[in-house]
Amino acid sequence: MFEAKRHQMPAARNSSKSVVVLMVLVCVAARARTQERQIRVAAASDLQTVMPHIAKTFAELTQTAVDVSYGSSGNLFAQIQNGAPFDLFFSADDEFPAKLIQAGLAEPRSATVYGVGSLVLWMPADAKCDPQAAGWNCLLSAAVAKVAIANPAHAPYGRAAVAALQAAHVYDQVHTKLVLGENISQAAQFVQSGNAQAGILASSQVRSAAMSNGKQWEVPQDNYPPIEQTVVVLKAAKEKTAAQDLVKFVTAGPGRTVLEQFGFRPPPAAIAPTERHK
Repeated sequence: MFEAKRHQMPAARNSSKSVVVLMVLVCVAARARTQERQIRVAAASDLQTVMPHIAKTFAELTQTAVDVSYGSSGNLFAQIQNGAPFDLFFSADDEFPAKLIQAGLAEPRSATVYGVGSLVLWMPADAKCDPQAAGWNCLLSAAVAKVAIANPAHAPYGRAAVAALQAAHVYDQVHTKLVLGENISQAAQFVQSGNAQAGILASSQVRSAAMSNGKQWEVPQDNYPPIEQTVVVLKAAKEKTAAQDLVKFVTAGPGRTVLEQFGFRPPPAAIAPTERHK
């Protein structure tokens, strides 16, 4: 009997080792599946300076990759209507998310204002006019031949820029100077490259290192309607839980701090976009 027991012990050890190996493999597989989780985000162009920081921190904390596509809110809206495979839409306004909800393409209760944007009149460092001192008068100078804004047809910041110029009673004098970027990011490129001598841009853009040396003036907020930037979870989302986690991250988590660092004011009391646009 002693001999029989002695020969059974290696088998028991092997069985224990197999269980341990199996458990390790299960854990590794589970971790791999978590790391492979990915959400696809459509984001307004004014977020190009801030979203990489948010995506990186979120990925580190949740093991969820964030794949971001940028564009004007109107163009992204059209892509979503045509079936583009996104989980989340970070718009530069609240109107496009409301339209998606009304069309049944977004989750009705997911729409959330993640920040309030602001306009800045930006000019290169070597500009003769200082917008901080002269404000809109800089645009009336003969030295300013072109003023870059985002296309108001599909970019909320472009609509806000036109509203601000009209409120200041300078639109009629300036409108022939306007050059339209496909989105607010392209408008910034126009003025950075010298193809325009001034730009009416998003505050989040001018806080980037590339634009930090320019001359700037924050446009009075009562000159244009509030830019209440809204995020919505899409009905076609494959990773709805992860998408909802990212929404919480930017509205009540570390992402909120990052947004404020790039000039986004805290959102007002939450009001569903569908209620605003009835």
